[in-house]
Amino acid sequence: MAAVGDSDAYLGFDFSTQQLKVVAIDRDLNVIHQSQVHFDSQLPEFGTEGGVHVGADGLTVTSPALMWVKALDLLLEQMQEAGFDFSRVRALSGSGQQHGSVYWKNGAAAVLRGLRHQHGLGRQLKDCFSVRDCPVWMDSSSGLQCERLQQAAGGAGKLADITGSRAYERFTGSQIAKMREGRPREFQDTERISLVSSFAASLFLGGYAAIDYSDGSGMNLLDIRSKTWNEALLEAVCPGLDVLLGTPLPSASVLGAVSSYWVRRFSFSDACKVVAFTGDNPASLAGMRLRQGDLAVSLGTSDTVFVWLPHARPALEGHVFVNPVDWRQFMALLCFKNGSLTRERLRNRCADASWERFSAALRQTPLGNDGYIGIARPLSFPCLAFPPSDFLFAGFYFDVMEITPPAVGVHLFDADDNEVSSVSAQVEVRALVEGQFLSRRLHAERLGYSIIPGTRILATGGASRNKDILQVLSDVFNAPVYAADVSDSACLGSAYRALHGALQQSGVSFFDILKKAPEAQLAATPQPHAHQVYREMLRRYGRLEEKILQELRP
Repeated sequence: MAAVGDSDAYLGFDFSTQQLKVVAIDRDLNVIHQSQVHFDSQLPEFGTEGGVHVGADGLTVTSPALMWVKALDLLLEQMQEAGFDFSRVRALSGSGQQHGSVYWKNGAAAVLRGLRHQHGLGRQLKDCFSVRDCPVWMDSSSGLQCERLQQAAGGAGKLADITGSRAYERFTGSQIAKMREGRPREFQDTERISLVSSFAASLFLGGYAAIDYSDGSGMNLLDIRSKTWNEALLEAVCPGLDVLLGTPLPSASVLGAVSSYWVRRFSFSDACKVVAFTGDNPASLAGMRLRQGDLAVSLGTSDTVFVWLPHARPALEGHVFVNPVDWRQFMALLCFKNGSLTRERLRNRCADASWERFSAALRQTPLGNDGYIGIARPLSFPCLAFPPSDFLFAGFYFDVMEITPPAVGVHLFDADDNEVSSVSAQVEVRALVEGQFLSRRLHAERLGYSIIPGTRILATGGASRNKDILQVLSDVFNAPVYAADVSDSACLGSAYRALHGALQQSGVSFFDILKKAPEAQLAATPQPHAHQVYREMLRRYGRLEEKILQELRP
Protein backbone atom coordinates (compact mmCIF):
# COMPACT_ATOMS: atom_id res chain seq x y z
CA MET A 1 0.00 0.00 0.00
CA ALA A 2 1.56 3.29 -1.08
CA ALA A 3 1.27 6.43 0.98
CA VAL A 4 -1.00 9.16 -0.29
CA GLY A 5 -1.49 12.77 0.69
CA ASP A 6 1.02 15.16 2.16
CA SER A 7 0.54 14.82 5.93
CA ASP A 8 3.33 14.01 8.37
CA ALA A 9 4.38 10.36 8.62
CA TYR A 10 6.06 8.29 11.33
CA LEU A 11 7.92 5.03 10.72
CA GLY A 12 8.17 1.95 12.92
CA PHE A 13 10.65 -0.80 11.96
CA ASP A 14 10.93 -4.32 13.37
CA PHE A 15 14.14 -6.32 12.86
CA SER A 16 12.65 -9.69 13.79
CA THR A 17 14.04 -13.20 13.42
CA GLN A 18 12.69 -14.02 9.96
CA GLN A 19 12.01 -10.66 8.38
CA LEU A 20 12.37 -6.89 8.50
CA LYS A 21 9.07 -5.01 8.56
CA VAL A 22 8.00 -1.39 8.53
CA VAL A 23 4.73 0.38 9.28
CA ALA A 24 4.07 4.04 8.50
CA ILE A 25 1.33 5.96 10.30
CA ASP A 26 0.05 9.52 10.05
CA ARG A 27 -0.61 11.81 13.00
CA ASP A 28 -4.14 10.42 13.30
CA LEU A 29 -2.65 6.91 13.74
CA ASN A 30 -3.89 5.65 10.38
CA VAL A 31 -1.61 3.04 8.81
CA ILE A 32 -0.58 4.52 5.46
CA HIS A 33 2.11 2.06 4.38
CA GLN A 34 3.41 -1.41 5.20
CA SER A 35 6.29 -3.35 3.70
CA GLN A 36 8.57 -6.24 4.58
CA VAL A 37 11.63 -8.18 3.49
CA HIS A 38 11.75 -11.92 4.15
CA PHE A 39 15.34 -12.96 4.81
CA ASP A 40 15.29 -16.55 3.50
CA SER A 41 13.50 -15.85 0.22
CA GLN A 42 14.65 -12.32 -0.63
CA LEU A 43 18.26 -12.61 0.57
CA PRO A 44 19.04 -16.25 -0.31
CA GLU A 45 22.78 -15.58 -0.58
CA PHE A 46 23.02 -15.75 3.22
CA GLY A 47 21.68 -19.32 3.33
CA THR A 48 19.51 -18.85 6.40
CA GLU A 49 16.59 -21.04 7.43
CA GLY A 50 14.01 -19.13 9.42
CA GLY A 51 16.42 -16.20 9.40
CA VAL A 52 19.16 -18.03 11.28
CA HIS A 53 22.09 -20.44 11.03
CA VAL A 54 22.08 -23.36 13.45
CA GLY A 55 25.51 -24.69 14.41
CA ALA A 56 26.59 -28.31 14.25
CA ASP A 57 26.17 -28.55 18.04
CA GLY A 58 22.48 -27.73 17.72
CA LEU A 59 22.92 -25.07 20.40
CA THR A 60 24.68 -22.22 18.62
CA VAL A 61 22.23 -20.06 16.64
CA THR A 62 23.33 -16.95 14.75
CA SER A 63 22.26 -14.48 12.07
CA PRO A 64 24.53 -12.51 9.70
CA ALA A 65 24.75 -8.82 10.61
CA LEU A 66 25.23 -7.95 6.95
CA MET A 67 21.93 -9.66 6.10
CA TRP A 68 20.09 -7.19 8.31
CA VAL A 69 21.96 -4.31 6.66
CA LYS A 70 21.09 -5.47 3.15
CA ALA A 71 17.49 -6.07 4.20
CA LEU A 72 17.24 -2.40 5.16
CA ASP A 73 18.61 -1.39 1.76
CA LEU A 74 16.01 -3.57 0.08
CA LEU A 75 13.14 -2.43 2.27
CA LEU A 76 13.74 1.27 1.61
CA GLU A 77 14.04 0.60 -2.12
CA GLN A 78 10.69 -1.24 -2.04
CA MET A 79 9.09 1.71 -0.28
CA GLN A 80 10.56 4.11 -2.81
CA GLU A 81 9.27 2.03 -5.71
CA ALA A 82 5.82 2.01 -4.10
CA GLY A 83 5.82 5.79 -4.16
CA PHE A 84 6.39 6.45 -0.49
CA ASP A 85 7.45 10.05 0.14
CA PHE A 86 10.24 9.97 2.73
CA SER A 87 10.32 13.77 3.01
CA ARG A 88 7.07 13.49 5.01
CA VAL A 89 8.70 11.44 7.78
CA ARG A 90 9.05 13.49 10.96
CA ALA A 91 10.40 10.71 13.17
CA LEU A 92 11.22 7.02 13.12
CA SER A 93 11.88 4.32 15.67
CA GLY A 94 12.08 0.57 15.70
CA SER A 95 12.58 -2.69 17.51
CA GLY A 96 14.89 -5.66 17.28
CA GLN A 97 14.72 -9.26 18.40
CA GLN A 98 15.76 -9.17 22.03
CA HIS A 99 19.12 -10.39 23.38
CA GLY A 100 20.98 -10.56 20.03
CA SER A 101 24.34 -8.77 19.90
CA VAL A 102 26.27 -7.09 17.06
CA TYR A 103 30.06 -6.62 17.16
CA TRP A 104 31.36 -3.54 15.32
CA LYS A 105 34.92 -3.78 14.07
CA ASN A 106 37.60 -1.21 14.90
CA GLY A 107 37.13 1.66 12.46
CA ALA A 108 33.42 1.03 11.82
CA ALA A 109 32.37 4.32 13.42
CA ALA A 110 34.32 6.25 10.80
CA VAL A 111 32.63 4.30 8.02
CA LEU A 112 29.19 5.02 9.52
CA ARG A 113 29.97 8.74 9.70
CA GLY A 114 31.20 8.84 6.11
CA LEU A 115 28.50 6.83 4.32
CA ARG A 116 28.19 7.85 0.66
CA HIS A 117 24.68 8.23 -0.69
CA GLN A 118 25.65 6.85 -4.13
CA HIS A 119 25.94 3.31 -2.72
CA GLY A 120 23.83 1.04 -0.56
CA LEU A 121 24.61 0.26 3.05
CA GLY A 122 25.51 -3.36 2.33
CA ARG A 123 28.37 -2.45 0.01
CA GLN A 124 29.84 0.07 2.46
CA LEU A 125 29.42 -1.84 5.74
CA LYS A 126 30.40 -5.33 4.59
CA ASP A 127 33.75 -5.18 6.41
CA CYS A 128 32.52 -3.37 9.52
CA PHE A 129 31.73 -6.36 11.74
CA SER A 130 34.39 -8.19 13.73
CA VAL A 131 31.92 -11.07 14.15
CA ARG A 132 29.99 -11.72 10.97
CA ASP A 133 27.37 -14.07 12.43
CA CYS A 134 25.71 -12.62 15.53
CA PRO A 135 24.35 -14.72 18.41
CA VAL A 136 20.57 -14.36 18.64
CA TRP A 137 17.83 -15.19 21.13
CA MET A 138 17.52 -18.81 19.96
CA ASP A 139 21.10 -19.59 21.04
CA SER A 140 21.50 -21.87 24.07
CA SER A 141 25.24 -22.50 24.03
CA SER A 142 26.36 -20.27 26.92
CA GLY A 143 25.43 -22.41 29.93
CA LEU A 144 28.88 -22.20 31.52
CA GLN A 145 28.91 -18.41 31.24
CA CYS A 146 25.44 -18.25 32.82
CA GLU A 147 26.72 -20.13 35.87
CA ARG A 148 29.65 -17.76 36.24
CA LEU A 149 27.43 -14.69 35.91
CA GLN A 150 25.10 -15.93 38.64
CA GLN A 151 28.07 -16.66 40.88
CA ALA A 152 29.36 -13.12 40.35
CA ALA A 153 25.98 -11.72 41.39
CA GLY A 154 25.73 -13.91 44.48
CA GLY A 155 23.25 -16.44 43.13
CA ALA A 156 20.35 -16.71 40.69
CA GLY A 157 17.96 -14.86 42.98
CA LYS A 158 20.34 -11.95 43.45
CA LEU A 159 20.98 -11.70 39.72
CA ALA A 160 17.22 -11.62 39.10
CA ASP A 161 16.77 -8.93 41.75
CA ILE A 162 19.42 -6.74 40.11
CA THR A 163 18.72 -7.30 36.42
CA GLY A 164 15.10 -8.51 36.35
CA SER A 165 15.94 -12.09 35.31
CA ARG A 166 18.06 -15.01 36.43
CA ALA A 167 20.80 -15.99 33.97
CA TYR A 168 19.52 -17.25 30.62
CA GLU A 169 21.71 -18.62 27.86
CA ARG A 170 20.09 -16.36 25.27
CA PHE A 171 20.70 -13.19 27.30
CA THR A 172 23.40 -10.90 26.02
CA GLY A 173 25.74 -10.84 29.02
CA SER A 174 26.55 -14.55 28.85
CA GLN A 175 26.78 -14.37 25.06
CA ILE A 176 29.37 -11.60 25.25
CA ALA A 177 31.35 -13.61 27.81
CA LYS A 178 31.30 -16.63 25.52
CA MET A 179 32.41 -14.51 22.56
CA ARG A 180 35.32 -13.06 24.53
CA GLU A 181 36.48 -16.53 25.62
CA GLY A 182 35.84 -18.42 22.40
CA ARG A 183 36.87 -15.84 19.79
CA PRO A 184 39.46 -13.62 21.48
CA ARG A 185 40.95 -12.25 18.24
CA GLU A 186 37.60 -11.03 16.92
CA PHE A 187 36.66 -9.69 20.34
CA GLN A 188 39.91 -7.75 20.55
CA ASP A 189 39.07 -6.16 17.19
CA THR A 190 35.69 -4.93 18.46
CA GLU A 191 35.15 -1.23 19.21
CA ARG A 192 31.44 -1.33 20.04
CA ILE A 193 28.83 -3.93 20.99
CA SER A 194 25.20 -3.17 20.09
CA LEU A 195 21.96 -4.95 20.65
CA VAL A 196 20.01 -5.65 17.45
CA SER A 197 17.82 -2.66 18.30
CA SER A 198 20.65 -0.16 18.87
CA PHE A 199 22.51 -1.57 15.86
CA ALA A 200 19.49 -0.73 13.69
CA ALA A 201 19.21 2.78 15.14
CA SER A 202 22.93 3.28 14.44
CA LEU A 203 22.32 2.73 10.72
CA PHE A 204 19.94 5.69 10.65
CA LEU A 205 22.05 7.93 12.88
CA GLY A 206 25.33 7.38 11.07
CA GLY A 207 26.94 6.75 14.45
CA TYR A 208 26.61 4.42 17.41
CA ALA A 209 23.19 4.57 19.06
CA ALA A 210 22.73 4.11 22.78
CA ILE A 211 21.18 0.95 24.17
CA ASP A 212 17.80 1.84 25.67
CA TYR A 213 16.80 0.93 29.23
CA SER A 214 14.07 -1.50 28.21
CA ASP A 215 16.03 -3.65 25.75
CA GLY A 216 19.08 -3.32 27.99
CA SER A 217 17.04 -5.08 30.68
CA GLY A 218 17.34 -8.28 28.65
CA MET A 219 21.11 -8.55 29.01
CA ASN A 220 21.62 -9.63 32.66
CA LEU A 221 23.90 -6.59 32.98
CA LEU A 222 21.66 -3.57 33.65
CA ASP A 223 20.48 -2.67 37.15
CA ILE A 224 16.79 -2.14 36.39
CA ARG A 225 16.32 0.20 39.36
CA SER A 226 19.35 2.49 39.01
CA LYS A 227 19.24 2.21 35.17
CA THR A 228 23.03 1.82 35.09
CA TRP A 229 25.35 -1.06 34.21
CA ASN A 230 26.15 -3.18 37.26
CA GLU A 231 29.92 -2.98 37.75
CA ALA A 232 30.33 -6.45 39.27
CA LEU A 233 28.48 -8.06 36.38
CA LEU A 234 30.41 -6.09 33.77
CA GLU A 235 33.66 -7.15 35.42
CA ALA A 236 32.55 -10.81 35.39
CA VAL A 237 31.90 -10.64 31.64
CA CYS A 238 34.75 -8.40 30.50
CA PRO A 239 36.75 -5.67 32.23
CA GLY A 240 36.05 -2.37 30.49
CA LEU A 241 32.80 -3.62 28.98
CA ASP A 242 31.06 -0.33 29.78
CA VAL A 243 33.17 1.36 27.09
CA LEU A 244 32.07 -1.19 24.50
CA LEU A 245 28.40 -0.86 25.47
CA GLY A 246 28.11 2.90 25.93
CA THR A 247 25.79 4.66 28.35
CA PRO A 248 22.16 3.43 28.32
CA LEU A 249 19.34 5.92 27.83
CA PRO A 250 15.55 6.05 28.39
CA SER A 251 13.58 4.32 25.66
CA ALA A 252 11.78 7.52 24.69
CA SER A 253 15.04 9.42 24.05
CA VAL A 254 15.47 11.29 20.79
CA LEU A 255 18.96 10.24 19.72
CA GLY A 256 19.36 12.84 16.99
CA ALA A 257 18.40 13.32 13.36
CA VAL A 258 18.92 10.91 10.48
CA SER A 259 22.35 11.19 8.88
CA SER A 260 22.95 12.99 5.61
CA TYR A 261 23.14 9.61 3.87
CA TRP A 262 19.36 9.20 4.25
CA VAL A 263 18.67 12.80 3.28
CA ARG A 264 20.62 12.47 0.04
CA ARG A 265 19.77 8.90 -0.92
CA PHE A 266 16.06 8.77 -0.06
CA SER A 267 15.13 12.47 0.44
CA PHE A 268 14.42 12.24 4.16
CA SER A 269 14.06 15.60 5.87
CA ASP A 270 17.26 16.57 7.66
CA ALA A 271 15.03 17.28 10.70
CA CYS A 272 13.67 13.70 10.84
CA LYS A 273 14.22 12.44 14.40
CA VAL A 274 15.55 9.05 15.40
CA VAL A 275 13.87 7.86 18.61
CA ALA A 276 15.73 5.14 20.52
CA PHE A 277 15.01 1.66 19.19
CA THR A 278 14.02 -1.02 21.73
CA GLY A 279 13.37 -4.76 21.96
CA ASP A 280 10.50 -6.42 20.14
CA ASN A 281 8.70 -7.39 23.35
CA PRO A 282 8.84 -3.88 24.87
CA ALA A 283 7.74 -2.43 21.52
CA SER A 284 4.80 -4.85 21.52
CA LEU A 285 3.73 -3.57 24.93
CA ALA A 286 3.64 -0.07 23.41
CA GLY A 287 1.79 -1.36 20.35
CA MET A 288 -0.87 -3.02 22.51
CA ARG A 289 -1.22 0.26 24.46
CA LEU A 290 -1.06 -1.41 27.86
CA ARG A 291 -1.52 0.77 30.92
CA GLN A 292 -0.99 0.17 34.63
CA GLY A 293 -3.27 -2.64 35.76
CA ASP A 294 -3.63 -4.09 32.26
CA LEU A 295 -2.46 -7.54 31.24
CA ALA A 296 -2.12 -8.90 27.71
CA VAL A 297 -2.26 -12.61 26.93
CA SER A 298 -1.10 -13.89 23.56
CA LEU A 299 -2.80 -17.26 23.08
CA GLY A 300 -0.62 -18.98 20.51
CA THR A 301 1.52 -22.08 20.15
CA SER A 302 3.18 -20.74 23.25
CA ASP A 303 1.20 -18.41 25.50
CA THR A 304 2.88 -15.12 26.42
CA VAL A 305 1.79 -12.70 29.14
CA PHE A 306 2.69 -9.00 29.10
CA VAL A 307 2.12 -6.94 32.25
CA TRP A 308 2.56 -3.26 33.14
CA LEU A 309 4.09 -3.01 36.62
CA PRO A 310 4.47 0.08 38.85
CA HIS A 311 7.21 -1.64 40.87
CA ALA A 312 9.84 -4.28 40.14
CA ARG A 313 9.56 -7.55 42.02
CA PRO A 314 11.67 -10.02 40.00
CA ALA A 315 11.54 -13.75 40.62
CA LEU A 316 13.39 -16.82 39.34
CA GLU A 317 10.70 -17.22 36.70
CA GLY A 318 9.72 -14.67 34.08
CA HIS A 319 11.37 -11.37 33.25
CA VAL A 320 11.05 -7.82 34.50
CA PHE A 321 12.17 -5.03 32.15
CA VAL A 322 12.24 -1.27 32.45
CA ASN A 323 9.02 0.00 30.89
CA PRO A 324 9.55 1.35 27.32
CA VAL A 325 6.78 3.95 27.68
CA ASP A 326 7.58 5.25 31.17
CA TRP A 327 11.16 4.57 32.31
CA ARG A 328 10.15 5.02 35.95
CA GLN A 329 7.91 1.96 35.78
CA PHE A 330 8.34 -1.64 34.64
CA MET A 331 6.91 -4.42 32.52
CA ALA A 332 6.92 -8.16 33.01
CA LEU A 333 7.03 -10.95 30.48
CA LEU A 334 6.07 -14.58 31.09
CA CYS A 335 6.24 -17.36 28.51
CA PHE A 336 4.42 -20.69 28.64
CA LYS A 337 5.33 -23.46 26.21
CA ASN A 338 2.18 -25.51 26.76
CA GLY A 339 -0.33 -23.26 25.02
CA SER A 340 -2.44 -23.93 21.95
CA LEU A 341 -0.89 -27.30 21.18
CA THR A 342 -2.00 -28.59 24.57
CA ARG A 343 -5.49 -27.15 24.05
CA GLU A 344 -5.61 -28.84 20.64
CA ARG A 345 -4.53 -32.17 22.12
CA LEU A 346 -7.40 -32.13 24.59
CA ARG A 347 -9.79 -30.93 21.88
CA ASN A 348 -8.86 -33.98 19.83
CA ARG A 349 -9.09 -36.41 22.74
CA CYS A 350 -12.01 -34.99 24.71
CA ALA A 351 -14.11 -33.19 22.05
CA ASP A 352 -13.80 -35.35 18.91
CA ALA A 353 -11.37 -32.83 17.38
CA SER A 354 -14.14 -30.22 17.31
CA TRP A 355 -13.70 -26.70 18.65
CA GLU A 356 -17.48 -26.37 18.85
CA ARG A 357 -17.70 -29.39 21.16
CA PHE A 358 -14.73 -28.05 23.12
CA SER A 359 -16.59 -24.76 23.56
CA ALA A 360 -19.80 -26.58 24.45
CA ALA A 361 -17.95 -28.37 27.24
CA LEU A 362 -16.94 -24.99 28.65
CA ARG A 363 -20.52 -23.69 28.42
CA GLN A 364 -22.05 -26.81 29.94
CA THR A 365 -19.75 -27.05 32.95
CA PRO A 366 -20.31 -24.57 35.78
CA LEU A 367 -18.07 -21.81 36.98
CA GLY A 368 -15.40 -23.50 39.08
CA ASN A 369 -16.08 -26.84 37.35
CA ASP A 370 -17.95 -28.28 40.35
CA GLY A 371 -14.63 -28.29 42.07
CA TYR A 372 -12.55 -29.76 39.24
CA ILE A 373 -9.67 -27.66 38.11
CA GLY A 374 -7.01 -28.18 35.47
CA ILE A 375 -3.99 -26.27 34.29
CA ALA A 376 -2.46 -26.43 30.86
CA ARG A 377 0.79 -24.64 31.41
CA PRO A 378 3.02 -23.02 28.83
CA LEU A 379 6.28 -23.23 30.67
CA SER A 380 5.93 -25.46 33.63
CA PHE A 381 2.83 -24.30 35.22
CA PRO A 382 0.42 -26.90 36.59
CA CYS A 383 -3.35 -27.05 36.73
CA LEU A 384 -5.50 -27.81 39.69
CA ALA A 385 -9.04 -28.93 40.31
CA PHE A 386 -11.01 -27.40 43.11
CA PRO A 387 -14.54 -28.79 43.53
CA PRO A 388 -16.92 -27.54 46.20
CA SER A 389 -18.03 -31.13 46.65
CA ASP A 390 -16.45 -34.26 48.04
CA PHE A 391 -14.77 -34.80 44.67
CA LEU A 392 -12.12 -32.14 44.33
CA PHE A 393 -9.69 -32.62 41.46
CA ALA A 394 -6.75 -30.58 40.25
CA GLY A 395 -4.93 -31.11 36.95
CA PHE A 396 -1.55 -29.92 35.65
CA TYR A 397 -0.76 -30.31 31.95
CA PHE A 398 2.89 -30.09 30.88
CA ASP A 399 3.00 -31.80 27.51
CA VAL A 400 6.54 -30.50 26.99
CA MET A 401 9.12 -29.30 29.50
CA GLU A 402 7.99 -25.95 30.81
CA ILE A 403 10.21 -22.90 31.13
CA THR A 404 8.74 -21.44 34.28
CA PRO A 405 9.15 -23.61 36.25
CA PRO A 406 10.83 -26.67 34.74
CA ALA A 407 8.19 -29.41 34.93
CA VAL A 408 6.76 -32.01 32.59
CA GLY A 409 3.85 -34.46 32.58
CA VAL A 410 0.12 -34.47 33.31
CA HIS A 411 -0.94 -34.41 36.96
CA LEU A 412 -4.51 -34.74 38.33
CA PHE A 413 -5.38 -34.44 42.04
CA ASP A 414 -8.40 -35.24 44.17
CA ALA A 415 -9.79 -33.31 47.12
CA ASP A 416 -7.12 -34.69 49.43
CA ASP A 417 -4.38 -33.72 46.94
CA ASN A 418 -3.80 -37.36 46.03
CA GLU A 419 -2.85 -37.91 42.40
CA VAL A 420 -5.54 -39.64 40.29
CA SER A 421 -5.55 -41.00 36.74
CA SER A 422 -8.53 -39.38 34.98
CA VAL A 423 -11.71 -37.30 35.03
CA SER A 424 -14.62 -37.03 32.55
CA ALA A 425 -14.04 -35.42 29.14
CA GLN A 426 -16.15 -32.31 29.78
CA VAL A 427 -14.61 -31.76 33.20
CA GLU A 428 -11.11 -32.15 31.81
CA VAL A 429 -11.71 -29.53 29.10
CA ARG A 430 -12.69 -26.93 31.69
CA ALA A 431 -9.96 -28.14 34.05
CA LEU A 432 -7.38 -27.51 31.35
CA VAL A 433 -8.56 -24.01 30.42
CA GLU A 434 -9.14 -22.87 34.00
CA GLY A 435 -5.79 -24.30 35.00
CA GLN A 436 -3.94 -22.51 32.21
CA PHE A 437 -5.39 -19.15 33.15
CA LEU A 438 -4.87 -19.71 36.87
CA SER A 439 -1.20 -20.31 36.13
CA ARG A 440 -0.98 -17.08 34.13
CA ARG A 441 -2.51 -15.12 36.98
CA LEU A 442 -0.49 -16.83 39.71
CA HIS A 443 2.87 -16.17 38.09
CA ALA A 444 1.98 -12.63 37.03
CA GLU A 445 1.06 -11.83 40.63
CA ARG A 446 4.33 -13.32 41.87
CA LEU A 447 6.10 -10.68 39.75
CA GLY A 448 4.08 -7.90 41.37
CA TYR A 449 0.99 -7.70 39.16
CA SER A 450 -2.31 -6.88 40.86
CA ILE A 451 -5.83 -6.40 39.55
CA ILE A 452 -7.04 -2.85 40.17
CA PRO A 453 -10.20 -0.89 39.27
CA GLY A 454 -10.14 -0.39 35.50
CA THR A 455 -7.97 -3.44 34.80
CA ARG A 456 -8.35 -4.78 31.28
CA ILE A 457 -7.24 -8.14 29.92
CA LEU A 458 -6.23 -7.94 26.25
CA ALA A 459 -6.36 -11.26 24.42
CA THR A 460 -4.54 -11.86 21.14
CA GLY A 461 -3.55 -14.87 19.07
CA GLY A 462 -5.54 -17.72 17.54
CA ALA A 463 -7.45 -18.78 20.66
CA SER A 464 -8.66 -15.20 21.23
CA ARG A 465 -11.31 -15.89 18.58
CA ASN A 466 -13.00 -18.42 20.90
CA LYS A 467 -15.49 -16.51 23.08
CA ASP A 468 -15.95 -19.39 25.51
CA ILE A 469 -12.21 -19.56 26.22
CA LEU A 470 -12.22 -15.77 26.73
CA GLN A 471 -15.12 -16.09 29.16
CA VAL A 472 -13.03 -18.37 31.37
CA LEU A 473 -10.13 -15.91 31.10
CA SER A 474 -12.43 -13.10 32.24
CA ASP A 475 -13.77 -15.15 35.15
CA VAL A 476 -10.35 -16.24 36.40
CA PHE A 477 -8.99 -12.68 36.39
CA ASN A 478 -12.32 -11.11 37.44
CA ALA A 479 -11.80 -8.45 34.78
CA PRO A 480 -13.25 -7.62 31.35
CA VAL A 481 -11.48 -9.20 28.39
CA TYR A 482 -10.96 -7.36 25.11
CA ALA A 483 -10.02 -9.04 21.85
CA ALA A 484 -7.27 -7.10 20.11
CA ASP A 485 -5.75 -7.42 16.65
CA VAL A 486 -2.05 -6.77 17.19
CA SER A 487 -0.48 -8.82 14.43
CA ASP A 488 2.22 -6.17 13.91
CA SER A 489 2.35 -4.89 17.47
CA ALA A 490 6.14 -4.39 17.55
CA CYS A 491 6.09 -2.36 14.33
CA LEU A 492 3.03 -0.41 15.36
CA GLY A 493 4.43 0.21 18.83
CA SER A 494 7.61 1.55 17.25
CA ALA A 495 5.61 3.91 15.03
CA TYR A 496 3.63 5.12 18.06
CA ARG A 497 6.90 5.69 19.92
CA ALA A 498 8.27 7.66 16.95
CA LEU A 499 5.21 9.91 17.01
CA HIS A 500 5.53 10.39 20.76
CA GLY A 501 9.23 11.16 20.41
CA ALA A 502 8.49 13.85 17.85
CA LEU A 503 5.91 15.51 20.10
CA GLN A 504 7.15 14.89 23.64
CA GLN A 505 8.91 18.26 23.93
CA SER A 506 5.44 19.83 23.88
CA GLY A 507 4.62 17.86 27.05
CA VAL A 508 2.18 15.43 25.47
CA SER A 509 2.11 11.97 27.05
CA PHE A 510 2.36 8.68 25.19
CA PHE A 511 -1.29 7.93 25.92
CA ASP A 512 -2.40 11.41 24.83
CA ILE A 513 -1.13 10.73 21.32
CA LEU A 514 -3.00 7.41 21.21
CA LYS A 515 -6.49 8.77 21.85
CA LYS A 516 -7.46 8.25 18.20
CA ALA A 517 -6.26 4.64 18.10
CA PRO A 518 -9.01 2.07 17.48
CA GLU A 519 -10.32 0.50 20.66
CA ALA A 520 -10.16 -3.23 21.26
CA GLN A 521 -13.53 -4.98 21.25
CA LEU A 522 -15.10 -6.09 24.53
CA ALA A 523 -15.37 -9.88 24.37
CA ALA A 524 -16.30 -11.04 27.89
CA THR A 525 -17.07 -9.78 31.38
CA PRO A 526 -16.73 -11.81 34.60
CA GLN A 527 -19.72 -13.73 35.88
CA PRO A 528 -21.14 -13.14 39.36
CA HIS A 529 -19.17 -14.77 42.16
CA ALA A 530 -16.18 -15.47 39.89
CA HIS A 531 -13.90 -13.61 42.27
CA GLN A 532 -14.79 -15.83 45.24
CA VAL A 533 -14.51 -19.05 43.27
CA TYR A 534 -11.15 -18.40 41.65
CA ARG A 535 -9.56 -16.69 44.62
CA GLU A 536 -9.72 -20.00 46.47
CA MET A 537 -8.70 -22.03 43.43
CA LEU A 538 -5.67 -19.79 42.93
CA ARG A 539 -4.38 -20.54 46.41
CA ARG A 540 -4.72 -24.28 45.94
CA TYR A 541 -3.16 -24.13 42.51
CA GLY A 542 -0.05 -22.58 44.02
CA ARG A 543 0.18 -25.28 46.70
CA LEU A 544 -0.17 -28.11 44.19
CA GLU A 545 2.34 -26.61 41.79
CA GLU A 546 4.91 -26.54 44.57
CA LYS A 547 4.04 -30.16 45.41
CA ILE A 548 4.79 -31.21 41.80
CA LEU A 549 8.06 -29.28 41.73
CA GLN A 550 9.24 -30.84 44.97
CA GLU A 551 8.58 -34.31 43.60
CA LEU A 552 10.48 -33.52 40.39
CA ARG A 553 13.55 -32.18 42.14
CA PRO A 554 16.45 -34.67 42.26
